[in-house]
Formats: sequence, C-alpha cells, structure tokens
Amino acid sequence: MPHDPGADPVRNTYGVVSEMNVEAKVKSAQMAPAYEGVLEGGEAQPFPRGKALIGAGAVLLAVGGIWAYSHRNPGGDAARANQAPLVTVSAPGVTTVAGTINASGVLAARHDMPVGVVGEGGTVVQVLVEPGAWVKRGQLLAVIDRQVQNQQQASSNANIGVAQADARIAQANLDRGLKLVANGFISNADIDKLTAVRDAANARVRVAQAQLGEMQAKIRRLNIVAPADGLVLDRALEVGQVVSPGNGVLFRIADKGEMEMRARLSESDLAHLALGQEVKVRPVGSEREFVGHVWQVSPVIDPATRQGIARIALPYDRDIRPGGFASAEIRSGSMSAPLLPESALQADAQGSYVYVVTGDNKAVRRRVKVAMVTEKGVAIASGLSGVERVVLRAGAFLTEGETVNPRSQPNQP
Repeated sequence: MPHDPGADPVRNTYGVVSEMNVEAKVKSAQMAPAYEGVLEGGEAQPFPRGKALIGAGAVLLAVGGIWAYSHRNPGGDAARANQAPLVTVSAPGVTTVAGTINASGVLAARHDMPVGVVGEGGTVVQVLVEPGAWVKRGQLLAVIDRQVQNQQQASSNANIGVAQADARIAQANLDRGLKLVANGFISNADIDKLTAVRDAANARVRVAQAQLGEMQAKIRRLNIVAPADGLVLDRALEVGQVVSPGNGVLFRIADKGEMEMRARLSESDLAHLALGQEVKVRPVGSEREFVGHVWQVSPVIDPATRQGIARIALPYDRDIRPGGFASAEIRSGSMSAPLLPESALQADAQGSYVYVVTGDNKAVRRRVKVAMVTEKGVAIASGLSGVERVVLRAGAFLTEGETVNPRSQPNQP
C-alpha cells in the first residue's frame, strides 16, 4: 500500500506504520463538527467547544436570578402572614343584661333543733313518734326506764315523813318548856336549846322535801320531750337501746317546719343580694318551683373557695327534703354592659383580663371587672366600652404585644 507523505505515521511496537491507525484518524477528521473559523492565512480552524458551554451556563444563571428576584416579595409576605396565629375577635357592644344570679345549694331546716338525753339515761322503753310527725312543745317523744328512780322517790317521801315527825316532837318539847319556864322549873337556856332542836327538825323537813323534788326532776328528765312545735326530721334510737348524755342527738326537729336553701354564691354575687329579696327555688328531681325570700346573707367569705352562703327561707312542703340539692334563680335588677363569652376571660393573681386587638393587629392585655355571670355570657362592669375587638377564644395561648391574624365574628356571646 503506497504511503502518504502528508500523513502522520503511526508505528506499532515493532516500528512499522499502522495502516489501521491512519484510517481511523481520517474518519475522525471527517466526522468533526462543521463549526470552523478562518485565520488570516486562509486556513480553517475548529471553534472551541468549552467556551460555548460556559456561555450557555452564564445565560441560564442570569435568567434564573431575574426570575427569583421578581418573585421573592409575594412569597415572603405570604409566609410571614401565615406565621401569625389566627384568632377570632368580636366587638361586643353594650347589651341590657337582666340581673339574674343562678346558684345551687342544699336544702335544710331553717332551725334544726337536736334533741338528746338530758338526764342520767338508761334503757329506752318506749318511742312515741316517727320521722315526719308534727309535734307540740313539751310533747313526749320517748320514755326511759325509771324503776330505780321510782324507788329513790319513795325513799325521799319516807324521809320527809321522818323529818316531819321529828319536827313535831321538837315543837311539842318547846311548848312544854315554855310553860315550865314561867314557873321556874327550867331556865331560859333550856328554852334556847329546845328552840334550836325545833328549828333543826324543821330544817330537816325542808331538806327531805328538796331531795324529793330533785328526784322528781330526775325522773321527769327521763322523758325525752319536744323543745318546740315542729316537724320530726329524724330519730336515732329504738326500744331497748341504752342511752346516755354521751349518745348525742336522738331526734332532729325542724322548728315550726320551716325550711331553707343554703345557696353558695361568689362574693361578687353576694354583693347584689338584699334581705327579703325574692328567689325561685327548684329542688333536684322535682318539676315544681317554690318562691322563697333571702333572710340571711353570710357575713364571712370562705377563704378557700371565695364563696359565701345566702340563706333562703322556704315554706314547708313534702317536696322540700332537708339534705337534698336545689337550684335557685335570683333577680337582682338589670344593667347595660358589654357581654362576653366566658372563653374570652382570663385570670391571674391580679384579677380578670381580656386580650384586645389593636389597629396594627397586636394583642394587648386589658384589665376588666366582672359585673355578673348570666346564661348568655359574662357582663363586664368596667374595662371595656364595647367597641374594642376582643379575642373570644385562645387568649390563654397569646402573649402581650404578639402579632395576630384576626377574624371577625358577629357579637353572639
């Protein structure tokens, strides 16, 4: 095969030109890209590939930077807006609130009189009344065995007879002495002695009579009687039971059958009550409603619960059972005030407060004073005018000055 003098000979390991390598080089030159340049000498040169790739990358980076710059503000603002907590707010306005105070409490006798043993005690031989019975003052409720006391009474009676006999003898001796002293048979000193004996005998008669009276009183105290007119609420003894003053209460009697409800109220609610105020009371489990009147307002407040007791007098009725529970509705006038749901109010050591949203959507704490709590919401006595945007819920999760995303809700406490 003739050798081309212009070709670059490629020799193998043995120094012989490789025709295969020469043909591969020719084919590679034919497959080169068509991009070429012309130098001053007229000779064609290929365009560098690396420079073309670098230029294309720079263009892409520039286009991407322009797009990111043009879209950066809307995306950032939306992200920051989504970070603010969403809260529900409402301007409560001013509402006329009926002064209704709702309370609960226990039913009890207005004057619960405990009755027990006042004497020595003994074995109960008779019980004459049952719970629910009406009794009169002094009426016999139960009888305690008095056999021993009866014998002591008989002994006292006998002692009176002995003392009276001694007194009669002493008086007779004195009378005879007075006749003898006139004739000089006895001296005045003897008369004085006889007089002293007579006086001592009369004194022993009075002692014996007093002892009899004491025994009779002890026997009477073995009768358990009603201290006043009223209704028997309970009894705690049976026939055959041995009782003594240490047994405590044996009967409970409601004075004149008068009942009451002991309603537990907060100190703010107690301030709105007055003696004689009308109250509607409904015992638990009953459909009936009873009208009572406040007859006593507790002068003290329980430091643990911050509550006091209002005692409401009620007439006797079979549906009013001491020890049961009841609900009360107390009318205490009306007032005009902002009305908020209970969820809007928060409390700390200084009192109650709410969160108000300002014009720049900042949550600001506002101190308020509660006037009353009703079925429709909490009436605010001071701290709000009614035009503020008040956070209705989630106030416990907010902090002072925090930026929020408010959503308005109509005033529906």
